[in-house]
Amino acid sequence: MRTSTIYQKSIKSVDGRSILKKGSANKKLGYKVTSRKWGGSRLYSLTLTERETCPVSCHHWDDCYGNNMPFAHRFSVDGLMPKLEQEVAELCAKHKKGVVIRLHVLGDFFSVEYVRFWEMLLTRHANLYVYGYTGREIGTDIGDAIHLLNLTRRDRWVVRFSRNRKSGGMDSGEWYAAEESFDGPSFDCPEQTGRMASCAECGLCWQAPNTVRFLSH
Repeated sequence: MRTSTIYQKSIKSVDGRSILKKGSANKKLGYKVTSRKWGGSRLYSLTLTERETCPVSCHHWDDCYGNNMPFAHRFSVDGLMPKLEQEVAELCAKHKKGVVIRLHVLGDFFSVEYVRFWEMLLTRHANLYVYGYTGREIGTDIGDAIHLLNLTRRDRWVVRFSRNRKSGGMDSGEWYAAEESFDGPSFDCPEQTGRMASCAECGLCWQAPNTVRFLSH
């Protein structure tokens, strides 16, 4: 079974380069957030190495969309947290209205320590916001750590669990991102369906309690 990206040469060291990328480098993401919540902030993204950081239970383990991204720079976790700490501090100082980090274009939360690292950054920087998706599950150590942040930091942290399930209310911390086949209460990704130009314009994934449904890739 494959345990890493198929593009081994695309894995980059964190040394000597910026690892948080402007959302404007990705048409889907966008850069200036114009949604009601977190409006005025600037969006950046982080890309790790798929499979190496992901749970084997991920339903896209074999057909990960990283398989179609040969030119993406995937960053190694070696030295990752000190580098992120530095870059987040610089960006939060630069963008007074806020910085939104999209976790993760590829890859996933790879340890409880890493989740708690993000909690530390949220405590340190009042203008830092985080959203994303995870293949981790509630009931596992990493999944429970993510869920706890969904509960305690929901004003600035929204991470959806990639499962075909009905989301709870915004106070539940149990928010889901489903596949196209899901037929429960949900909304289709407005960026994918062409109703919104980018995530930065839309913002529903960090505002709406219902499950978001993504088209198959």
